[in-house]
Amino acid sequence: MSQNTVNAAGDRLRITEIFYSLQGEACQVGLPTVFIRLTGCPLRCGYCDTSYAFSGGQWYELSDILAEVRRYNTRHITVTGGEPLAQKNCPALLTQLCDHGYSVSLETSGALDVCQLDPRVIKVMDLKTPSSGENDKNLYTNLDCLNPQDQVKFVIGDRADYDWAVEMLRKYNLAGRCEVLFSPVFETLKPAQLADWILQDQLPVRFQLQLHKLLWGDEPGR
Repeated sequence: MSQNTVNAAGDRLRITEIFYSLQGEACQVGLPTVFIRLTGCPLRCGYCDTSYAFSGGQWYELSDILAEVRRYNTRHITVTGGEPLAQKNCPALLTQLCDHGYSVSLETSGALDVCQLDPRVIKVMDLKTPSSGENDKNLYTNLDCLNPQDQVKFVIGDRADYDWAVEMLRKYNLAGRCEVLFSPVFETLKPAQLADWILQDQLPVRFQLQLHKLLWGDEPGR
């Protein structure tokens, strides 16, 4: 699906799935959360685990999305993808969710502008590592728009990724801007190896595993 196709939707969004689960990543890990997975992504990361969201999905009016969210007894909402910001109505959805009193986080690749988003939204933003094959897409001006509540995530597949992430951590003083997350590529880099590197270098970062994968593997909607 082209980005132009995704953006031709009026007041609607194309949704791959809306589901209720435990937050598996970031600082809200473990909290019961409603996930809204938008369809479409302009990137093709080598370690992508949600390629099923690249195309397909169903059109939802924003009011229908809010009605679906209200079915669940939680105030925590995560908008994810794909790349949710590839759809032009994503910022409007984020603002409406915040207006309804939800704690809203956005999972984004870091390749598209986040600077105009509602400041109430918690941005969980990747900096794509070399093994992703998409690190040339990183939009570094986004770093100037991060708030202390936001999080920068590095998905690390090997030692070269780790060394690059450490360089970015120091070059942009990321730990002084917001929380920084280091996560191993699932079933590629041993988690204990990444943990050892972080401790050896005494990095001011949060090590994380993908809780949902430990519980349910790669099952969609979990």
